[in-house]
Amino acid sequence: MNSKDSLREYRQKRDFARTREPRGRNADLGENPSFVVQIHDASTLHFDFRLEADGVLKSWSVPKGPSDDPRDKRLAVPTEDHPLEYREFEGVIPVGEYGAGTAIVWDEGTYRILTHDREGSPVPAAQALGRGHLSFWLDGSKLHGGYALTRIRGGGSSSGRESWLLVKENDARAGRRGTPDPARARSAKSGRTLRQVAAEEG
Repeated sequence: MNSKDSLREYRQKRDFARTREPRGRNADLGENPSFVVQIHDASTLHFDFRLEADGVLKSWSVPKGPSDDPRDKRLAVPTEDHPLEYREFEGVIPVGEYGAGTAIVWDEGTYRILTHDREGSPVPAAQALGRGHLSFWLDGSKLHGGYALTRIRGGGSSSGRESWLLVKENDARAGRRGTPDPARARSAKSGRTLRQVAAEEG
């Protein structure tokens, strides 16, 4: 599936005459694939974890947010693919639109794949995710080190919606800070909190 087809669900859910979210056209591809973590104060307050793969952002809703503590196993529920431009999105989604509420870019950066095949070559992210497990190294402004996404439920069977776990690897960048209070957390792009963005752009 190409990036245009994989964004069909994303576009069908949104009225781009009302929301400032990007429709998705052409985005510059960096030397290393990107990742972004957004905090989204919608019907529920949650984190959105997104990895660049196959020309789109593969996305998961992580209710409790990513943690730097390997003891924390964070539930991650897949959502529709988002365009690469979404890694820049910060603002207020209007009432009545899908995902209405405020979003900030809590963290951003690049990542490299740690999952390798038998010959020692990195497995493409989309391929590894299709198999249900991807290990990767984050180089963000806040998140650093090895992480893994592992599918624990679903995956094309009749068992219902997929569920994954997002877990920090026990490496030199592991810590015990867990996840910050999302209501007090500040954007990696603008330094603003959710409340400040809502007041300025709402």
